[in-house]
Amino acid sequence: MAGMADAVGLIFANMHDLTVTDLTKTRTMGSVPFGARYRLIDFPLSNMVNSGVSAVGVIARSNYQSLLDHLGSGGEWDLSRKTGGLRLLPPYGRAADFAPVSGLIRGRLEALSGVIQYIRNAPSDYVIMSDCDVIANIDLKAVLEYHVEKGADITVVYGRGKYAEGELRTKTVLNVNQDDLVYDVLIRPETGGEVNASMNMFVIEKEFLLEVIEECASRNLYSFEIDVIQHRCKELKIYGYKYDGYYSQIDSIITYFDSNMALMDLAVRNGLFSGDGRPVYTKVRDEAPAKYGLEACVTNSLVADGCIIDGYAENCVLFRGVKVGKGAVVKNCVLMQDSVVGEKCEMNYVISDKDVKVGSYRSLFGTKDYPVFVGKGASV
Repeated sequence: MAGMADAVGLIFANMHDLTVTDLTKTRTMGSVPFGARYRLIDFPLSNMVNSGVSAVGVIARSNYQSLLDHLGSGGEWDLSRKTGGLRLLPPYGRAADFAPVSGLIRGRLEALSGVIQYIRNAPSDYVIMSDCDVIANIDLKAVLEYHVEKGADITVVYGRGKYAEGELRTKTVLNVNQDDLVYDVLIRPETGGEVNASMNMFVIEKEFLLEVIEECASRNLYSFEIDVIQHRCKELKIYGYKYDGYYSQIDSIITYFDSNMALMDLAVRNGLFSGDGRPVYTKVRDEAPAKYGLEACVTNSLVADGCIIDGYAENCVLFRGVKVGKGAVVKNCVLMQDSVVGEKCEMNYVISDKDVKVGSYRSLFGTKDYPVFVGKGASV
């Protein structure tokens, strides 16, 4: 049985940037803040570290300054090492005339082509790939063992769920038989219903992956899901690994808001953060504890360190350094790092990016289905 020392991890930081453009104008998908103190990349990175993967490459194509600042040398994830460890893999220009000049990528295969030398040099037999759009706490060691046991060419992690019509437009749907062998694949279908939705996590043997990358590069193919998973599912042994735990996929500003709000549920928090020996690691900021004024009232909210609350907060996710002024009423809001809410403000269903300043006596109101978004560094 293969051990996790036989696997190298690859995380795609920019994949799915276009699904939440408001949040990714100045950052990668991987560095989008989540849950009061985390970034989206913390979840796949922690999954790999907790499963024993000691060499992880992060593929970033653009807007990765905040990602660099967050990851540093990888010390928080015990990946600051001389051998293996954390490696940021920035764009290398046109790899064999495959990657576009702009640095943007058309698909996963194009991103892999740009870092093929890193993959080739990795002293591992298997590659575990993950995007940053799925929030989950999963044991990838069990996925690798399943992959080896089945003798699979590719293993795709999926979750079964019920989706309304239109909610699958950003997803890959797998049809599997009783042995979990994938026999049909739908890419971004318009329908809804109870389906097996890919969680954008894959296990594949390294040498086979290198063959796939080189073959697809020679044919100008760039989508791993379409050109490999879908078009070759009858030819290859592609297995699905069903994940039964809690997960959430960020594919719109609505799902981002709902996923943050879901953290108010104890069962969700336990599913994400109380896994047996699988904590979620993140960058430590060493802020002072949150401070509550004499007139403060906070109910059913997540409040990070460094916050100063002098007003009323209900059903809110408040990131590090958020300040809520006296008499302010903040409900159903996601306020990112160092946002300031002035005195006597009223806010309901609002997402504020980092360093937003809301002046005194202002009112901002959205709805559950259409929360108001305030961009990074804006003043209201």
